[in-house]
Amino acid sequence: MTVSLDDGAIVVRVHVTDEFAGQRLDHVLVAQIADHTRSQIQRLIKRGMAHIGGKVGHASTVCRNGDLITLKIAPLEPAIPQPEDLPITIVYDDADLAIVDKPAGMVVHPAAGHSQGTLVNALLHHVKDLSGVGGERRPGIVHRLDRGTSGLMVVAKHDRSHAELARQFQDREVDKRYVALVWGHVQPGRRIDLPLGRDPVERKKISTRSRRAREAVTHVTSAEHLQGVSLIEVTIATGRTHQIRVHLSAIGHAVVGDTVYGGTHRHPPPHLCALQRLERPFLHAAYLSFRHPLDGRVVAFEAALPTDLQNVLDKLQAASKTRGAKLSHQSS
Repeated sequence: MTVSLDDGAIVVRVHVTDEFAGQRLDHVLVAQIADHTRSQIQRLIKRGMAHIGGKVGHASTVCRNGDLITLKIAPLEPAIPQPEDLPITIVYDDADLAIVDKPAGMVVHPAAGHSQGTLVNALLHHVKDLSGVGGERRPGIVHRLDRGTSGLMVVAKHDRSHAELARQFQDREVDKRYVALVWGHVQPGRRIDLPLGRDPVERKKISTRSRRAREAVTHVTSAEHLQGVSLIEVTIATGRTHQIRVHLSAIGHAVVGDTVYGGTHRHPPPHLCALQRLERPFLHAAYLSFRHPLDGRVVAFEAALPTDLQNVLDKLQAASKTRGAKLSHQSS
């Protein structure tokens, strides 16, 4: 048996020997891990924390000689976040809320493996007051964006503001619009209605094949076709983890640059070579509108594409225009 850390979690690896061959998975783990009770082990297995032979195991799974069992026991508790002078763009700021333009690569709040350098650390330095509804580790955080996604987020400065903003998100009254570059030609008006949940095998991923899927709806509202890719605007009626990325991948139009959900091509055609410069998914939260929690007036905010995405888009549009002109000349 070996013990290691993986993304802040304790991972136990057990190689099944002749002594335990033919026994149930829970029996083997109870025998090998002395500081956990049978009920604790069974709860971890039920949560999908145990894998055998690379697949999610069940308590009754029979172990074979040579099988490798991995059990993720628990993430280490992150420390209380401290203020850090990190560069963030504050688009709007008043006594009730702030609007920030989160940079790509920044995790929203501290978690296992990310105790520093998060948006919360930056907010604690740049914003005077934050609501306490999210607790010490998520002050002011009403909603989230993926680490690789840039764009607009609203942050609550006190608990009344937090409660009202959270209600609007819950009741689907917030208008959220994203810009994405995807593979292939997507038709505007496309509605993607596919429930989402944890992938049954790869637990860090989200999937449309989950047995505990929740409703998720994404709309493609506009599209510009660029010789093999499409620049699209999408809105979401729900806010599930990785929703846009998984939905677009599921219909065969993965977000360009998304290494998790099939958005990278090793050898793109020459006119798409600019895409190889992307170091994250081409996904940006460009528009956010809601009713101000103080007086109910509608407020709206926009954020232009960040430099890394705009540079890629400029090169792509220029190459697409040139290629289109050449093809037109050849056919005439």
